[in-house]
Amino acid sequence: MVHGKKLANEVLLPSVLEDDDDAERESEKLQLGERSSSQTEVDVRGPEDQRSSPDENLLDGGKRQGEKDEEEEEELGGQEHVTSDEDNDTDLELTGEEDAYDLTGQMSYMKACDMLQVVPASCFLQHMQSSELVMKHRGLGPQGTKALAVPLVTNTSILRLNLQDNWMEGMGGAAVAGMLKENYYITEVDLSDNSLGDFGARAIAGMLKENNTLVSLNLSGNRFTDRSAEHLGPALITNTRLQHLDLSYNALGERAGQNLGASLSENTGLRSLSLAWNGIRGRGAVLLAMGLGGNVFLRTVNLSCNGFGKEGAIALGQALKENNVLEELNVSNNRIPPEGAIRLAMGLKVNKTIKSLNIGRNPILNAGCCGILKSIQENPNSAMEALDFSDITVNQDFEDLYTAVKEMFPVLRVNHGGRTGKFRKAKA
Repeated sequence: MVHGKKLANEVLLPSVLEDDDDAERESEKLQLGERSSSQTEVDVRGPEDQRSSPDENLLDGGKRQGEKDEEEEEELGGQEHVTSDEDNDTDLELTGEEDAYDLTGQMSYMKACDMLQVVPASCFLQHMQSSELVMKHRGLGPQGTKALAVPLVTNTSILRLNLQDNWMEGMGGAAVAGMLKENYYITEVDLSDNSLGDFGARAIAGMLKENNTLVSLNLSGNRFTDRSAEHLGPALITNTRLQHLDLSYNALGERAGQNLGASLSENTGLRSLSLAWNGIRGRGAVLLAMGLGGNVFLRTVNLSCNGFGKEGAIALGQALKENNVLEELNVSNNRIPPEGAIRLAMGLKVNKTIKSLNIGRNPILNAGCCGILKSIQENPNSAMEALDFSDITVNQDFEDLYTAVKEMFPVLRVNHGGRTGKFRKAKA
């Protein structure tokens, strides 16, 4: 009771304290009034009346008895008030525990770690109030990631979150996705190399349909398959806030290309997209290229290390005719033959926005390189500044053509794999 009273005095609201003070002042007034009344009666009787009264002790005793009765009533009233205070003390103590605001999130994190039986990450505790949290290669696992997500729900300091390579798997990815549904401060997230799988992709897709603050998302190296694209595709249509998406180093195949192509034609938010190191080929490559042609927001696209081949290159050429916003395109390592390169170059003849094209490490030979360079020469409105023909050898004809094009476009830079016939056998 003493402890409860002390706590009440410390945490009671001012209004409650004012009520208690008024009650005490009222009690004091009553006691002063009674004493004044009693003193007046004594003064009126006078000393002689007091001495001559045979019932002096009885009268005095009667008065004292009355005063005692009133005092007992006041004490009983005071006891009732104290009982009420005890009830209030209990409520305040419980409320104080329940409503205590965990400003840093450390308490909720420690409780989550204890419940999930994981060791708290000291790095997280030290940087909870930083604008950027980098926890790469920490081996959090699914349970550790769940614990981490708990305080991040209400964290308002962290704006950039990097959880690369923590083997969080699908369950951990779902925990992060759930957190991002509630957190409206984090704008950049890196979940690369975490083996999220199709389960994690579905959770991420659900998050993207609700989150409207995330600007950059790295999902590289998460074992996404065509089934993952079935979830991510519709999410990219709904989400208009996400600007940078990395889906490289996954297992996205032909069906993924079809789903993502349909989504990209309707997406209005993305500015950069990486689908490098996947298995998009055949019909999927064609439909993906068609989707790029209909997109009017993407500035940078990386399609390297897929299997676009001839058909995909032809579709990309058509897309370049229609697209008037794309600035950087990487289609290196896509098994594009010379015919594909020449058909792709037809789009470059009319395109006015492409500044950088990387088509290196494709078997396009010197003929393909010359075809692309000629298309730029024939397009006076071309914005091309960089051509990359890495690991593709060219001949003197290409060099001569490049010299001529360079006069028209002084800023143009070309990289290739060397010139054939450069070294000649010395005469004897």
